[in-house]
Amino acid sequence: MGKRENDKEDRGKNQSSVKKNKKKKKELPATVSVALPGSIIDNAQSLEMATLLAGQIARAVTIFRIDEVIVFDSKTSSDDAAGEENSDDKYDGAPFLIKILRYLETPQYLRRSLYSMHSSLRFVGLLPPLDAPHHLRKHEWGPFREGLTLKEKPLNFAGTLVDVGLSKNVTVEEILEPGVRVTVAMGENRSQGTDVPKKIVTPNTPQKEMGSYWGYKVRYASNLSSVFNMCPYEEGYDHVIGTSEHGDIINSSEVVIPTFWHLLIAFGGLGGLEECIEEDNDLKGKTVSEIFHSYLNTCPQQGSRTIRTEEAVLISLQYFQEPIKRALN
Repeated sequence: MGKRENDKEDRGKNQSSVKKNKKKKKELPATVSVALPGSIIDNAQSLEMATLLAGQIARAVTIFRIDEVIVFDSKTSSDDAAGEENSDDKYDGAPFLIKILRYLETPQYLRRSLYSMHSSLRFVGLLPPLDAPHHLRKHEWGPFREGLTLKEKPLNFAGTLVDVGLSKNVTVEEILEPGVRVTVAMGENRSQGTDVPKKIVTPNTPQKEMGSYWGYKVRYASNLSSVFNMCPYEEGYDHVIGTSEHGDIINSSEVVIPTFWHLLIAFGGLGGLEECIEEDNDLKGKTVSEIFHSYLNTCPQQGSRTIRTEEAVLISLQYFQEPIKRALN
């Protein structure tokens, strides 16, 4: 085969790959992620205050339909396992924040099964509920519900029993291990009953089919660079925004966010993102313009000399609402 034929074949493969990527992007909704340091918890004066702070973050990311929350440590270690909950510490930075965020995102009827008693959960009862669309009440019927697979086997059917928070468990066609959280397609109305076998769908199906926000995922990053390096999306984050009082001052109506597939908005702690960059060996010597596509001050006329991270999250996510909407239209 000559060079010309090879070129045609390569072009054909590239065009096919582009078409597949475009098709994939049409099938899946765009995502918005938020990254913030776990060190913000260390400033809390008590377990109760730490819990309230984590609850504020959870409420903010739910209100603004955030898909992913990354909690990172301000340290140079590359051992991501350090962020896992592995001690009985009352409130230890990133592990504590991750635990509370995951607990609150879980529908109430599944929490007792998924979370054992732990000292860090002592004050979660004080927090207002997220009241997200997937937190359905027992009397409510929805096209989709979150569920947990059970050990018990269904009668006269080769499938899996799932607790979806109703008075009666449902059966799904798939055979799965117990203790797995799943999204179940329930049908359009209650008249279809719980006895009819249901189907498991992907967690983004409710958003794709109904436009419903279906909660956020939480992951740990050992430092700021790991936020990017350990990105779960194959394409990575195609637009990254840093927020800081030292950032550019631009009216939100003038902010231009290009069409994106995976957007990331990063927040710093007491020392800001600049300190997070300095403490990260993989980022030392780099400027903010080398790390972020945009570096913005989202509250330029602040009356207080400091804006706490939990406050910055609320302020900034409101600031970016219209720019994000314009980018997706």
